[in-house]
Amino acid sequence: MHLFAAIPINILCFWGKILGALIYYLDMPHRRIVTRNLKFAYPEWADEEICRVSRRIFQNLGITILEILQMAFFSKEDFLRNIRIRGKDNLLNAVEGGKGVIIISAHLGNWEAASLFAPCYFGYPVTSVARKIESEIINRWLFKLRTRFGNSIIDKEGALPEMMQTLRSGKILALMIDQGTTKSEGVELLFYGKKVTVTPAAAMLALRCKSPVLPVFCIKEEDQKLTIIIESPVQLVRTKDLRDDLSTNTQIMTDAIENAVRRYPDQWLWLHKRWKRFYPDLYPEYIARRNRRRAKRVKKMLSEK
Repeated sequence: MHLFAAIPINILCFWGKILGALIYYLDMPHRRIVTRNLKFAYPEWADEEICRVSRRIFQNLGITILEILQMAFFSKEDFLRNIRIRGKDNLLNAVEGGKGVIIISAHLGNWEAASLFAPCYFGYPVTSVARKIESEIINRWLFKLRTRFGNSIIDKEGALPEMMQTLRSGKILALMIDQGTTKSEGVELLFYGKKVTVTPAAAMLALRCKSPVLPVFCIKEEDQKLTIIIESPVQLVRTKDLRDDLSTNTQIMTDAIENAVRRYPDQWLWLHKRWKRFYPDLYPEYIARRNRRRAKRVKKMLSEK
């Protein structure tokens, strides 16, 4: 345990890059998704640049996987020694307001590190909202990792009452808002100038509880050390039109996510089909799989009649 926690960052990054390279060459489906996403988001990039950034995305993914495994054995002192922080006063000032704090973040850099670092550095536990993973073994392992040092997890299904209670108790609530949701549960906005669906949960909670919203990201810098960046609270819009406010403020938050991704494009998790709701042709394999599932459902319904 102690030996794994003590592995130097340069050695961890060396093996992480090798792991990422293996994933890049062996996982053809996700490599295609990354390439298509990058071409869609950066049409001005040449093929050579797309290929270069794609390789770096997988290398960073490999490093992040090993980092997360290593963090499972970190003590509080290990977190404080291995991670830097910028913008700490932004969080301290927000907490002092007494209305709770909403942290919005993305699958950027090492997205698991920030919530684990907070109780070690500030002494404030973080409540995160997460969807359960299908693999029960991985789900239990992640739950144990994420709840270290007093943190807690709220299941995404039916999470609203617990989220509101967390904020009204003056605590910190963390939400990842960079992945898609269903059209019925999300609002239609722009990400990289392209239509996507985004959960309005953070905006709704901020308006109801009057909680400040802080974008927080954990990125890798040139020396490969992790740095947590706590940005200033986003400036929210409050009018008498709740529906319009939800859309406007969710767009403001999504813009904060996009700005961070644009600064570190090789550190975002481009492996998911972010634009599938409105641009399904970007992922033809997804369309074919969806059509096969629909055909099976229809066949099953007909056989039951």
